[in-house]
Amino acid sequence: MNASGEALEAARKALELFHDVAVDDDGALSFRHGDVPCAVQGMELAEGLTVLSLTCVVAWDLPGDAAVWVAERAGQGLFGTLGVIASERGTDVMLRYAFPADGLKPEPLSTLLMLVVSTASQVRGELLSRFS
Repeated sequence: MNASGEALEAARKALELFHDVAVDDDGALSFRHGDVPCAVQGMELAEGLTVLSLTCVVAWDLPGDAAVWVAERAGQGLFGTLGVIASERGTDVMLRYAFPADGLKPEPLSTLLMLVVSTASQVRGELLSRFS
C-alpha cells in the first residue's frame, strides 16, 4: 500500500469511530456528518509528504447574498476554509481542509477530522437559520 493509501486507511479507521464510511474505487472516503456530506482524499505531494484533503458540502442552493455572510464568517474558523460556488440554482457553500497526514494514528486523526466536520455542521446550522 502506498503512503496515500495508508493515510486514507488511518482516516477510515478514525472516521468509523463516529460514522459509517464508504470507500470509493479510487480509495477516497465518503460519509455524512448529520446533514453534511463529506469526502476525504489522499495524495502524496512528494516523498514523505502525504496530504489528506477533507471537503464538506455545507449548504446548497442558497440565495446569492449568502456569499457575503460566508465571507464574513470565513475569518472566524480555525479548521477549514469556507468557499462559495455560484450556480444557476443558487449559492453552494463548501468547507475544505488539507493537512499533512504522515504518521497520524487513528485517535488523534479522529479528533482533527471531527473538529473540521463539526465546524461544517455548525456553519450549516447558522446558514440555514439565516437563509431558509
